[in-house]
Amino acid sequence: MADIRMPHTDAVVVGFGWTGAIMSKELTEAGLKVVALERGEFRDTYPDGAYPETMDELAYAQRLKLFLSPRQNTVTFRHGIDDQAVPYRQIAGFKPGVGVGGAGLHWSGVHWRVLPEELHLRSRYEERYGRGFIPEEMTIQDHGVRYEDLEPHFDFAEKVFGTSGAAYRVGGKVVNEAQGNIFEADRSGDFPLPPQKVPYQAELFRKAAKEVGLHPFNLPSANASGPYTNPYGCGMGVCNFCGFCSGYACYNYSKASPNVNILPALRRVPHFELRANCEVLRVNLDATGKRATGVTYVTPDGKTVEQPADLVIIGTFAYNNARLLLLSGIGTPYDPRSGEGAVGKNFTWQTMATVRAFFPEGKNVNPFIGAGGTGIGLDDFNGDHYDHGPLGFVGGSPVWCNPAGTKPIGGIPVPDGTPQWGAGWKKAVKESYLNAVAFDIHGTNMAYRDCYLDLDPDYRDSYGQPLLRMTFNWHDNDVRMSRYITEQVTAVAKAMNPSSVQVSVKNFGAKADLRSYQTTHLAGGAIMGENPRTSVVNRYLQNWDVHNLFCVGSGAFPQGIGYNPTGMVAALTYWSARAIRGQYLKNPGPLVQA
Repeated sequence: MADIRMPHTDAVVVGFGWTGAIMSKELTEAGLKVVALERGEFRDTYPDGAYPETMDELAYAQRLKLFLSPRQNTVTFRHGIDDQAVPYRQIAGFKPGVGVGGAGLHWSGVHWRVLPEELHLRSRYEERYGRGFIPEEMTIQDHGVRYEDLEPHFDFAEKVFGTSGAAYRVGGKVVNEAQGNIFEADRSGDFPLPPQKVPYQAELFRKAAKEVGLHPFNLPSANASGPYTNPYGCGMGVCNFCGFCSGYACYNYSKASPNVNILPALRRVPHFELRANCEVLRVNLDATGKRATGVTYVTPDGKTVEQPADLVIIGTFAYNNARLLLLSGIGTPYDPRSGEGAVGKNFTWQTMATVRAFFPEGKNVNPFIGAGGTGIGLDDFNGDHYDHGPLGFVGGSPVWCNPAGTKPIGGIPVPDGTPQWGAGWKKAVKESYLNAVAFDIHGTNMAYRDCYLDLDPDYRDSYGQPLLRMTFNWHDNDVRMSRYITEQVTAVAKAMNPSSVQVSVKNFGAKADLRSYQTTHLAGGAIMGENPRTSVVNRYLQNWDVHNLFCVGSGAFPQGIGYNPTGMVAALTYWSARAIRGQYLKNPGPLVQA
């Protein structure tokens, strides 16, 4: 029995990052009374993005001010299903956000769409390479939605985000051959803002990539290249390349975030309420277990509160949707031994490799000048843009030189052979700071039978509930993919004529290591699909078992994609919201028949 029962509301939204903000705006536009619950503190452009306090590398990058402390809540981790999991006690491998804005407040701003073939990945590979090409232990599947379905929502999300970029093709017509991405799918409209200026490091990368026969393009950036007002009436300032994007709240209103691009509009809505510091414990169900009646949460003073609602939206960070479903007894937990069940299935991350070119003193690339989404990318080895047949792996990777702004503490690249401390290390830092160019190979991570999420039988949080347990390790397919592409694009670094080239890439047999940063691009656990036996939500992100429950976010991805997930997350949320508004509210019930 809860200590407090709140008045009934039309919809309750759990989590107030990008997904929660988008859903709240869409549902209030439909006339619904919406209550949004965020487990972290209230954050906004002021004081959290106030100059000069926000440009504090110690507070934000080293002491991780905007991230969820493992003391508040954490997960456990193990490599295999027979291993003992241990708690993730120090943020390193990935960095979950917390507070109003969530990870949407601290992200960099690289704003991708998705490759059309990644939405029907299994079908694509089976048609092109044959069913036997996909390894037996690989559990990839189609999303159940096509690019053509999502394209209008990608377009609208870019307008909401104020995204800067260069479209290659609009309405079937090439509009920017020089700066656009020849591999991208057709678009219904151009970016709302022209592309960001290109820092010197990225221009060196562009020139070298062309020399070796590749196809460089300007990155799509949710860092405004000019003054902008979005469809909600929210304004953005011009990015000044201060370099304090990833891990920071933008003091210049230049980086898209829920706090800048949506919350100011929601504040004007009388039937919207945002409550911070509310830790949701479970989704409540009626006696049949087939309908959600609201949620129960805990306040900072320890009181339990029941919030009744007709519609429940869970849009928490990456893996937390799966945990909330498991804690609420919704759906069948995934069993890796039998392959049955879907909740927790197909947990994925993202592969990562880096190539760095070092030059003699005097190159002066000025690495302190940067922005989270600026730079030059390559898609030649992403998705299915090349023949995988003779290569023996599934997946691909974009490659980009993204000068995001090298900080005084973290920005200390040194060439191979440098001592780890002392006078020799200091000399190398001094010589290298202005004379190094790096680019990254962010690759897909396929889904496997033995990589999943469940509830830990041994460890509990401060509310007495089981922690989420991650079972995950790298597989040869993904390592093979990453090593192949890294080898191909190392030619770009060599074409820059550096004094030395440094390559960091995974070796076969390497285990997932949470002690060093990988990416925060986690996905799966509450995946979408066309079959309720193999997925948690349908193509509209509606739960198969509880029709008035929708689960939005990267947890719905059946496998990792090559790009960063935010653009895809936003488009899927708009797609789901429009289905709720256009179909569900008129006739509540399953939108797809099982």
